[in-house]
Amino acid sequence: MNNRRSYRIAAGVLLALFCVISFNACEKDDICVDGNTPLMIMTFYDQADSSTLKSVNNLRIIGLGKTQVVNTFADRGDVDSIGLPLQSNTSETRFIMIMDSADENEMETGNRDTITLSYDTQEVFISRACGFVANYQDLDAAITTDTDNWIQDILIEQSSVTNQTSTHVKVYH
Repeated sequence: MNNRRSYRIAAGVLLALFCVISFNACEKDDICVDGNTPLMIMTFYDQADSSTLKSVNNLRIIGLGKTQVVNTFADRGDVDSIGLPLQSNTSETRFIMIMDSADENEMETGNRDTITLSYDTQEVFISRACGFVANYQDLDAAITTDTDNWIQDILIEQSSVTNQTSTHVKVYH
């Protein structure tokens, strides 16, 4: 009887010791919570009244040279603010922005404008679990001029993209 009791106590102590060691082996940075590269926030304003937000009707955005639409907002939605992913492996990202996008006879219709966003990429170490994220510095924007631009002007509000809590680029239309 005494041997069984000693065995149970020893087994209990070993189990408790194992649990303590297991929980202490996990470090705070073993779980990634804040490890996402921020989106660039673009907000749309009325060209006639530059302080008034103005939605873009049926907006569709496609990365230049890509076949899929940007999926960080509702495709063909009426939006006044969007988040766009920038490419971290190049110094610029180009988008085709289509206002009044629709499908007619299996053809994309609407007014297309192409914008180019250029920047310097800076990798920032977050933690062991998250690794590195990309931040963007010296953001600049340009529109390709055509005969029917719906985008009238682009203004850089913040030239550093380190979070996605405020507007980086204002677009007037």
